[in-house]
Amino acid sequence: MWQYNHKKNKKMSDNFTATYKTVGNALKKKRKEKGLTQRQLADRAEIDRSKISDMENGKEDFQFSTLLKLCRALDMNVAEILKN
Repeated sequence: MWQYNHKKNKKMSDNFTATYKTVGNALKKKRKEKGLTQRQLADRAEIDRSKISDMENGKEDFQFSTLLKLCRALDMNVAEILKN
């Protein structure tokens, strides 16, 4: 029977920490360029403000759909984020 291995999953997530931080930094930079607060961006993207904070600080293992919502709210595409 399949068992969930928390330690293995944690280790796998840790391998992507640098990528999460890169994405978070790019979102924060674009948000500030647009002169938006986290609250304003959250309202535009229809997501919780704390999620934006966690993402910007590389603490959030986010869903791709959340990233797409933020990109749309910032008038950018995912490729722009990954270029940074």
